[in-house]
Amino acid sequence: MDELPRKLGLLDATLIVVGVVIGSGIFLLPSVIARNVASAPVIMAIWIVTGIVSLLGAFAYAELGAMMPATGGQYVFLREAYGPGCAFLSAWVFVLAAVPGAIAFLSRGFSIYLGQFLPLTPVAANLVSAGVIVVLSAVNYIGVREGAWAQRVFGSLKTVGLLLLIGAAYFAPPSTNGSPVSGPVNPHGIGIAVAACLMAYNGWSFVSFVAGEVKDPGRNIPRSLMFGMALVMFLYIGANLAYMHVLTLAEIAANERVGAAVMERITGPVGARLLSVLILCSITGAINGNIMAGARIPFAQARDGLFFAKFGEIHPRFQTPAFAIAVQCGWSLVLLFSGSFEALSSYTILSAWLAYTLGVGAVAVFRRTRPDAPRPYRMWGYPATMWIFLAASAWFLGDSVVGQPGPAMAAARIVAAGLPFYWLWRRAAGRR
Repeated sequence: MDELPRKLGLLDATLIVVGVVIGSGIFLLPSVIARNVASAPVIMAIWIVTGIVSLLGAFAYAELGAMMPATGGQYVFLREAYGPGCAFLSAWVFVLAAVPGAIAFLSRGFSIYLGQFLPLTPVAANLVSAGVIVVLSAVNYIGVREGAWAQRVFGSLKTVGLLLLIGAAYFAPPSTNGSPVSGPVNPHGIGIAVAACLMAYNGWSFVSFVAGEVKDPGRNIPRSLMFGMALVMFLYIGANLAYMHVLTLAEIAANERVGAAVMERITGPVGARLLSVLILCSITGAINGNIMAGARIPFAQARDGLFFAKFGEIHPRFQTPAFAIAVQCGWSLVLLFSGSFEALSSYTILSAWLAYTLGVGAVAVFRRTRPDAPRPYRMWGYPATMWIFLAASAWFLGDSVVGQPGPAMAAARIVAAGLPFYWLWRRAAGRR
């Protein structure tokens, strides 16, 4: 078998978007944002604006994915637009750090929330986290349909759960405890809030990695990106309005687990425990989506001769990139047990956003170099919408470099570490 079969439908692709984007951020980040921005209208404006920016990025990837529906997605876009070197370095960051780091980070979060139901020693928590990674990797190893069904189950549960949380909050009496946080809204606080919201929306590009396995990609990839991100925006905005209906900004700022505080206010300790179940489902769906999409990156690299050839093999029975999934599982476990994933999560977000920025810019490159290429979907509002995204991304990257020079330098070192490996694989490919 030369290519991975197309077995993913519109619902599967949409729930990959929803499942990867919605992890635990919507339950944890509102507290960080409220501590830095003392205005409910400004907070809501930031959630809306960053959601729109992310949606514009999804519009760009919708055009690219429909135009080039190949496994590897973003890697393929960068390769065709800027050359194999740029594509390799982007994939290097995702394969080495971004995806396995996210898998390890989310699995640790799973054991933390499970600890609210079962007393877990540090060793037991590590084993639980590792077990989640191994089980979900095994599900994706034996078939893309099995992985897609896991995504359907957990993606649907998290969506329904968030809708129930929002509905329950609106039927609860409004908060009368204290007064909202007051104080000036400073640019530094807004910068922190914008960065937090963009991280909460991060992951919309991942459906492009499985583009080669989506049925009728010219229609389903654009629709999945737009439907998925529209649903995420609705849930995020609705959840924040619900939080502010039940709690004051001061209470939101003081509670690191805002969702649990809201549910406890509405229904007591039982509600807080139900919220923990919802978060467990949400985290599981995010881990599964990362496992499914992430393994397709080294698969595409290997097919280009820019990674170990074994990663480009398709399992003869399960029709999956089984070896890539297995190695990704093993490396995620290494990061989990070493604890290095905590640093990687802050280092790689800059590299990932640089890749998104280049990916969106590739729309303009292809409009110029391939004007007659088939485009089942064309980016809405182009070129204005593309420039809005690029300007917002440039501000985010610049603000992050200035405000967090340490992680920025670490991110640069991770990218630079890939250069000698790219040179070696290029030489090996040239000899063949």
